[in-house]
Amino acid sequence: MKHAISCCLLGLGLTAATSGVQADTTLRLGHLWPAQSAVNQDLIEAWAKQVKEDSDGALQVEIYPSQTLSKANSAYEGVVNGVADITITLQGYTAGRFPLSEIVQLPGVSASAPQGACILQSLYDDNDLGDEYADAHPLFFFTTGPAPLHTRETEVQSPEDLAGLRIRTPSEVSSDMLESMGADPVGMPAPDIYTSMQRGVIDGLSLPWEAMKVFQVNELANYHLDIPYYTGALMAIMNRDTYEALSPEARKAIDANSGMRWAEKAGKVFYGLDTQGKEQAREQGDTIHRVEDPLNDPQWSGPLKRGTERYLERLKERGIDNAQAIYDKALSLRDGKCAL
Repeated sequence: MKHAISCCLLGLGLTAATSGVQADTTLRLGHLWPAQSAVNQDLIEAWAKQVKEDSDGALQVEIYPSQTLSKANSAYEGVVNGVADITITLQGYTAGRFPLSEIVQLPGVSASAPQGACILQSLYDDNDLGDEYADAHPLFFFTTGPAPLHTRETEVQSPEDLAGLRIRTPSEVSSDMLESMGADPVGMPAPDIYTSMQRGVIDGLSLPWEAMKVFQVNELANYHLDIPYYTGALMAIMNRDTYEALSPEARKAIDANSGMRWAEKAGKVFYGLDTQGKEQAREQGDTIHRVEDPLNDPQWSGPLKRGTERYLERLKERGIDNAQAIYDKALSLRDGKCAL
């Protein structure tokens, strides 16, 4: 009987530290941030510690940073297929899989990481995201802060300055925006940016200030256009079978560390890191231009509105008839429940 239980747990990606139904369990959590980063230490390790405490030590979380368990662009599928028990990753890395969730990424929806986290978690809690996460067990949702544009050699102040520039993009939404502004989007996960920019594969990138510091890309960028044209959506997701195999007490500990409580914590962590990343660029003497209200700016509003309309129309063509309604609700949350 002891052997059967261990085999069952191991088959679900769990490790039994002791025998019996209440056996201690190790959950493998993979993500893309470096081990020494504040995202790993202040958010992910903090979550793991709290789960351990709330389960009285029955749940241990083994963390695999820097894509060591699975690559960023296959992290979600890795959890669904049991390669990892938990992952924290961006929806945009699984192209086209989370079209309604990615609406929160559109320009003007969110002005900060805390606001974006509130909007995305609220949409999920209100059952507005359909069955996008039906094959996994969601823990919590959050966002980055708005992502400026960063370039190495070209100073960008108008859409015309982006013409022909190869700009790294993290998602379909970001690609729509960049194309509408005249740039040439190049898709790649954040950990691959530094080498690509260093080698001249890309001319610039779209990345929140937080990630510019975390992935050390501030070292390479000299010019920054602080235009809130895009926000990255993120998720903390657990393998459904792994969750259901836990004891009721262990599930209770996971549930206690899910939802809006941790969405808010994540938003605060990313907001603090955005501040640090921008300050680092200033201290380096980089050139930073700011577009205060891009959706009403005479140069930028046209391209951004066209990019938004293109994305929503594309979802409608895919048979997603409630895309406009979800966009409108996101804006309503921005101005209401999640207002700054």
